[in-house]
Amino acid sequence: MKVAVVGATGMVGQIMLKVLAERKFPVTELIPVASERSVGKTIDYMGTSYTVVGMATAVAMKADVALFSAGGETSLEWAPKFAAAGTTVIDNSSAWRMDPTKKLVVPEINASELTPEDKIIANPNCSTIQMLVALAPLQRTYGIQRLVISTYQSITGTGVQAVQQLENEYKGEKGAMAYPYPIHRNAIPHCDVFQDNGYTKEEMKLIQETHKILGDDSIRITATAVRIPVVGGHSESVNVELKEDASVGEVQALLNQSPGVVVQDNPDTNTYPMPIYAEGKNDVFVGRIRKDFSQENTLNMWIVSDNLRKGAATNTIQIAEYLVEKNWI
Repeated sequence: MKVAVVGATGMVGQIMLKVLAERKFPVTELIPVASERSVGKTIDYMGTSYTVVGMATAVAMKADVALFSAGGETSLEWAPKFAAAGTTVIDNSSAWRMDPTKKLVVPEINASELTPEDKIIANPNCSTIQMLVALAPLQRTYGIQRLVISTYQSITGTGVQAVQQLENEYKGEKGAMAYPYPIHRNAIPHCDVFQDNGYTKEEMKLIQETHKILGDDSIRITATAVRIPVVGGHSESVNVELKEDASVGEVQALLNQSPGVVVQDNPDTNTYPMPIYAEGKNDVFVGRIRKDFSQENTLNMWIVSDNLRKGAATNTIQIAEYLVEKNWI
């Protein structure tokens, strides 16, 4: 299995290499790919040193699968070239997510939609992935009418510069700013760019991607996305209006049986999900499940996951594992 990791020197690319090793993905040859300034550097993977190559070289090497985490513009330009060379691309950017000809996949939910002909597969947005791993079982069992989403998102979703900004501010030092305001001891209700409708692009991703992945445009959704000075993962407060009533116990039992979900929900022992405990793990953690007494058939939930893992690298590799299982790569 010849595996290209595009963006191998970046934050998500580095996590992809870790997850490939941890999950014992059948890599026989690794092709680390990065921008021209990183070409020639070496990357260690499971005790072997590999030289970073550029995009054109990587295309010519005809990998079986290419895991992309290099930004939307790079993906739009290069993913079709990899696909034309026979490589299956799993892309972590927003470039292909809403393309009607491309599948948007969370393996626990809709991997069965994939076919051998899908040569460019889109990985959803990090905050969408973790939310839907928890909500898809409810959709299948009870149906969902409406979602009111508030996210509390890690700075790692912005990238290395944001992590550096927080560290600088924590130490009282000046440096490059990833955000228009300080992030230390602050909360910024601004993730990605503002759209004409007053929502940010991140908020619209939660709406549009949820409709596509669940295959149901009738679900009414509104969202507010907030950046907070946290490293370990994204947190989400989600208000879920169901089509049929469900007790808290029934929902807990359903989620306990759902792949990829860990229920942490015991107020008596102050047990609930937190990003400090989600960091470095591949699961989605759900707690604070309780009735919304202001409206029928409605629950509140608190959903937490490591955005660099299940929200990005792990989901990408799980898609690749599904393709391997089907002998499509």
